Amino acid sequence: MSQTLDATFDGSMFRPDEPIALEANTRVRITIEPALPSGQGTESFLRVARSLNLEGPRDWSSRLDDYLYRGNGLVNE
Repeated sequence: MSQTLDATFDGSMFRPDEPIALEANTRVRITIEPALPSGQGTESFLRVARSLNLEGPRDWSSRLDDYLYRGNGLVNE
């Protein structure tokens, strides 16, 4: 049986945030993975893309294959 749970390290012990269905003195293997602080999630792709402030011609998406594969240079409009 494998189970993922959140816990807090108090300096000497890991304290589970929720009750665990295990008998006392059961040996377990623990893998440590720091959790993100509450309220801090991952950025959306769209937000990251917009933050890059990329510049290109107006027809960038409609002629992407031309720019990538046919060697046509980018022309400023």
